Amino acid sequence: MTNIPGTVLLAGVVGSTAYGLAGPDSDVDRLGIFATPTLARVGLSRPKDSIVHTNPDRTLHEVGKWCSLALSGNPTVMELVWLPDDLYETRTPLGDQLIAIRTAFLSGPRVRNAYLGYATQQFQRLDRRGDGSFSADTRKRTSKHARHLARLVHQGRELYETGHLPIRLPDPEAIHAFGERVAEGSTQEAHDLLAATEKAFDTARTPLPAEPDAATVEAWLREVRIAHWNPPADR
Repeated sequence: MTNIPGTVLLAGVVGSTAYGLAGPDSDVDRLGIFATPTLARVGLSRPKDSIVHTNPDRTLHEVGKWCSLALSGNPTVMELVWLPDDLYETRTPLGDQLIAIRTAFLSGPRVRNAYLGYATQQFQRLDRRGDGSFSADTRKRTSKHARHLARLVHQGRELYETGHLPIRLPDPEAIHAFGERVAEGSTQEAHDLLAATEKAFDTARTPLPAEPDAATVEAWLREVRIAHWNPPADR
């Protein structure tokens, strides 16, 4: 990818390919983080914090923005530091350090709220035609949202209950079947799954702390900024 205002530290394949849910027509999604020269971040004109490209699909976040999103429990960005080794396409020493401190970003309440929140958004997108009939596109879209809902509740519960985020799903076919059932029938099964997950979060015990380890994250981010200080040449 061109026009990146900095150095890519960590990048890999995410999304349906990483989960094991990809089909023949699925896009391959890529996610990464980059660091801009530190001095470029203190001027009047700052470089972009995110770069999004399509065809191929790739999103890059500047390290400061990525850290803020990850500290909030954002499921989309969080998976970057939990990928199986074979899904990474770029790894640097600073990227490896980030993987090593990935649990510092975790907090029980934030994981619960983020994953339930994202799953609820997917449920709200299970829009159906009022007369009970669907177009092929609506059916496909409904199935996709249902799969994302099931995937999110599975990942969120395991992360909350074990402190580990699973990327590859243990039974992708069951997730596909769930999506097809929701697309063919009603949203009741999706509603029941979401309700059961919320109840499970309320009763489960978690090893995650109440707050993330912001000091560890800050120390890593400072290392990145120092490594990318890039002072101007002597005049």
